[in-house]
Amino acid sequence: MKIEVWSDYVCPFCYIGKRTLEQALVRSGYESQAEITFKAYELDPQAPVDSNRFAYEHLAEKMGQSLERAKEMTAGVAQQAKAFDLHYDVENMPHTNTFSAHRLVKWAATQGEEHQLTELLMHHYFEKAHNISNSETLLLIVEKAGLDREKAAEVLDSDQFHGEVERDIQEAGQIGVQGVPFFVVNRKYAISGAQPLEAFIEALEQIGEEEGLRPALKPVGKAKTSFCTGDSCDGE
Repeated sequence: MKIEVWSDYVCPFCYIGKRTLEQALVRSGYESQAEITFKAYELDPQAPVDSNRFAYEHLAEKMGQSLERAKEMTAGVAQQAKAFDLHYDVENMPHTNTFSAHRLVKWAATQGEEHQLTELLMHHYFEKAHNISNSETLLLIVEKAGLDREKAAEVLDSDQFHGEVERDIQEAGQIGVQGVPFFVVNRKYAISGAQPLEAFIEALEQIGEEEGLRPALKPVGKAKTSFCTGDSCDGE
């Protein structure tokens, strides 16, 4: 089951969607059969690299709302995130540009570490309110992911992986992505937005059935203690 996920590291629903996907794969029995690829998407390509504004201030301007209303909206999403043990720092999350972060994830993917870096970028932005457009911050996160800081710095100081990020964004437009998170399964099925967990599980089960996939067996009941001798085991 090939799953492509278009998301942005400053999209509050994308972190929730990531957790929902992970839990739905476990619950549906398709975790071991899933091949997940993260695709780049920018919610605000014009966002400055070094901004002194908070995310809720930008949201208020974009939506034509008061700061108080923007805070309420953000807090509402943060409340949803708590169901997945995610704790958003809504008061301090900065308005930031994510293009360099997307380039670094493309680089990390060449070493099989895109999942680890994606998780850490979201964690540092939403739960620690770090500015993930800042080069020093990005390099610290790279180190936490166990990746080479010097090589990452070379990527940031160049235009490496610029084209890969742009292609993801262009492809999103071609297939009709208008918001994230956006999940594409086997290039045939689309799941849009951070769906409720049960709905996501149902969608994966339906896809698995249509694709002829067999979910992993789910253990039922309490395991017995076994005593094994020779070529056989006896349950207690």
